Amino acid sequence: MNWLLVIAGAVIGAPLRYLTDRAIQARHDTVFPWGTFTVNVTGCLILGLLTGAVTYHAAPVGVQLVLGTGLCGALTTYSTFSYETLRLAETGARFFAAVNVIASVVAGLGAALSGTAVVHALWAH
Repeated sequence: MNWLLVIAGAVIGAPLRYLTDRAIQARHDTVFPWGTFTVNVTGCLILGLLTGAVTYHAAPVGVQLVLGTGLCGALTTYSTFSYETLRLAETGARFFAAVNVIASVVAGLGAALSGTAVVHALWAH
């Protein structure tokens, strides 16, 4: 039964990733992959909030399966991040490739940490 929850989240997350990526990238005239960066950082924030909520028993485990594993798993994309970074480096945009790696890791970890910190501030008392 848990696998149905994961599928339900993924059914929303995959098209949301694609549509968000395309909409954001269409607004930026740059080689930097803003769309992928945005969905990945957003997914990290959602997962941080969710992890904190489950930790403080403010959300049931089923919600973690739907939103965490399903939605965030399909929303975020390490493979596209890797591919786009390699393409930047191969086409001579090595500065943007390095910025993509550093900014993605720092912003993703920061978003996840911020999410858990927000939940901790709200429910730890």
